[in-house]
Amino acid sequence: MPIAVARIDQRMIHGIVVNQWFAHLQPKRYMVVDDLVSQDEVQKAAMRLSKPTGTGMSIINTEKAIQNFKKGNYDSQKVFLIVRQPETIIRFLEEGIEIPRVDLGIMFDAEGKEKISKFISLTEKEKDELETIKRLGVPVFVKYVPDDQDVPYSSSLVYK
Repeated sequence: MPIAVARIDQRMIHGIVVNQWFAHLQPKRYMVVDDLVSQDEVQKAAMRLSKPTGTGMSIINTEKAIQNFKKGNYDSQKVFLIVRQPETIIRFLEEGIEIPRVDLGIMFDAEGKEKISKFISLTEKEKDELETIKRLGVPVFVKYVPDDQDVPYSSSLVYK
């Protein structure tokens, strides 16, 4: 299974992801999957500058990522999958792409969202999608940095 872990993080590539998570996971490839970012050459260039030496980085849309996984393009690599939204994970799972676990990183606060942790706020739709991921057999954790304790995601989590 090429995907080591999937991370939902609206900042996608940032210092914690390329430093702490890299040291923890030792991925061979960062796989950033986002339909909008994959079309933005400026954002893609900035993200590529931050990748650790010796690792690959793909910044592609959801459909291309799914096709590449189905073709076995990453079978010999340890992939760190990073997406912005839970619905992307659901598309992967519905297409038969195996994901061993999902970690929630940063999901920004905004009107209509409920804060469930210091760095995560969710809409009702996102909560439903995370429950769908769990029903599909993939554990979901609130985990900002690798040294954090695994906190299983539950729709009853409320930030105190």
